[in-house]
Amino acid sequence: MTIQECYENLNSNYNDVANRFAGSKALVLKFAKKFCDDPGYQLLADSMAEKDYKEAFRAAHTIKGVCANLGFDVLFKVSGELTELLRNGVSDEAAVEAKFNQVTEEYHKTIDMINQVTE
Repeated sequence: MTIQECYENLNSNYNDVANRFAGSKALVLKFAKKFCDDPGYQLLADSMAEKDYKEAFRAAHTIKGVCANLGFDVLFKVSGELTELLRNGVSDEAAVEAKFNQVTEEYHKTIDMINQVTE
């Protein structure tokens, strides 16, 4: 699979991302692959397990920012929603858990797609 096909499979706009990286497919691929090694999701998962919602907020916010830069639109959206649920403390733990589960699902889907790129 190409990096462009990866983005298409993730319902994301490859051309927008490529333009951000001066049209360099190599740079898009390089930073997408680096995303797979980023510790942000593990920090989020650990913080959620410990119910450390302040740290979970920071991790979700970081994931949201990275996804904005890399154009992972769906993961950006759900991590942004989780960020907002965590922003001012947690009033509805069930909603936070449900959104975290969506982030987890999209995160793994994104990582799986990136790992299938063979360029």
